[in-house]
Amino acid sequence: MKLRKIFALIALVTVCVSTTYAQQQVIDKIVAVVGKNIIMQSDIEEQYMQFRLQGGIKGSASSIRCEILEDQLFQKLMLNQAELDSIEVTDSQVEQELDYRIRYFLSQLGSQEKVEKYFNKTMNEIKDELRENIKNQKLIEEVQRNIVEGLSATPSDVREFFNSIPSDSIPMVSAQYEIAQLVKRPPITLDEKLEVKDRLYDLRSRILKGERFSTLALLYSEDPGSAKKGGELGFHGRGEFAPEFEAAAFALKDGEISEVVETEYGFHIIQMIERRGDYVNVRHILLTVKVSPEALQQAYMELDTIANLIRNDSITFDEAVRKYSDEDDKVNGGYLVNPNNGSTMFAAEELDQQVSVVVNRLQVGEVSSPVPMKTKNDKDAYRLLIIKRKTTPHKANLQDDYALIQQWTMQKLRQDAINKWIEAKSNKAYVKISDDYCGCDFQFDWKINK
Repeated sequence: MKLRKIFALIALVTVCVSTTYAQQQVIDKIVAVVGKNIIMQSDIEEQYMQFRLQGGIKGSASSIRCEILEDQLFQKLMLNQAELDSIEVTDSQVEQELDYRIRYFLSQLGSQEKVEKYFNKTMNEIKDELRENIKNQKLIEEVQRNIVEGLSATPSDVREFFNSIPSDSIPMVSAQYEIAQLVKRPPITLDEKLEVKDRLYDLRSRILKGERFSTLALLYSEDPGSAKKGGELGFHGRGEFAPEFEAAAFALKDGEISEVVETEYGFHIIQMIERRGDYVNVRHILLTVKVSPEALQQAYMELDTIANLIRNDSITFDEAVRKYSDEDDKVNGGYLVNPNNGSTMFAAEELDQQVSVVVNRLQVGEVSSPVPMKTKNDKDAYRLLIIKRKTTPHKANLQDDYALIQQWTMQKLRQDAINKWIEAKSNKAYVKISDDYCGCDFQFDWKINK
C-alpha cells in the first residue's frame, strides 16, 4: 500500500493529540494552495509527528513530508471540486457522524474525562476539530463516489488483472473455510412477550406522570450503547432504524412519548428529542424478551437429534437446513457470507472466535454438536456447523479465490479512475507550492506555480 493512502485515511479519521510540537519546531506558514484551499506547514508537521509516533514508516524525513504534502494536495483538490460541483453536506449528517465517533471514543476509553486526557483537549475542542474533519471527509467521499460510479469488475477484467501479476508476485492466500449452519431459535411464548410489554407500559406511565425518561433509560434499558446516555441515539436518517422503530420515531413531535413498539430486537418506548428535516434524534428504552432455559434446552435437543440423522445418512445437511433451520439463510443452504467480500469463503482470521473454535475440531463434511450462538438481534439460539470446503495455504488462483481476486481488481479499477481524475484536474486547478517543496518527487505533475 502506498504511504500516501495511509496518510489519507488517518488524516481524515483522527484528531491530532497535540499541536504543541509543531508550534515549537516551526514558524507556521502557507506551503501550498489548491484553488481556495490552503495547506499550512503545521498541517504537515502534525501528521509527520503522528507517523513518527506510530513507527514503522520508512524513508527520509523530507521524503515523508513530501508524501504527506501530496496527500494533502489530493484532499484539497477534491474539496475544490466539491465546491465547483456545489456538493453539500448537511449539519445533520455531520452531527450524526460526530455523535458516532464520540460514542466510539467513550466506549474505547471509558469516560469523557479519559477522552479529554487522551487528546489533551476539552470535549468541545475535540468536537469542533472533528466537525471540520468530518465535513471535509464527507465532501471528499462524495467526489470519489462520483468518480468511481458505475465501475464494475467483469470476469474479463478479473482474468486480465490476475494474468498481469508476475508469477513470482502472486500473493499467498491463507487457509480458507466455507462453512454452513443450521440454526434453531427457541420459541418465545405470548405470555413472555406480554410480561415485557407490561413492564414498558409501567415505565411509560411513570414518565407521563413526571419522571425523567433519561433516568429510567439509564436504570432499565437493555440497550447498553444508549442506556448510559439516557437512551439517546443521536441523529439518524430514514433507513437506519428497524422499520417499526422508524415509523414510530418519525411520527413523534418534540418531547412526545410513543406507545410500546415491537421490533426484532425487543420492545421499545421512544421519546422525540429533536427533528431536523429527514433526521431525528430520539431516546428509547429497550426491553428484550428472554428465552427461557427450558426453551433453550428444547432447541439443543432438537438439533442434537437432527445432527444424529445427518451422521447416520438419514438426511443430508442441505436437506436438513431447508427443512429445519429457523434462519433466513436457509434459502442459500445456510452458508455463512463473508461481510468483507460477499463470498462464502473465510480466512481463519476472519472467522468469528466461537466459530473458529468449533471448526478447528471438524473435518470437511463433519457436522458439529449443537453450539450456542447469538442471532443478529442478540437472541440466544443454538446451531449446527459444518465445513463444506477447506483450502490449504496456497498461491492465489482464479478457481479457488475468484471473489478475492475480483475484490483486488475493483480496488485497482477504482484507484486507476481516481489517479486519472487527479492527473486531469491537477493540470487545470490553480496550484501553488512553496519553493521549500519544489524538490519533492511527486507522483503527479502538479504544474507547480503555474
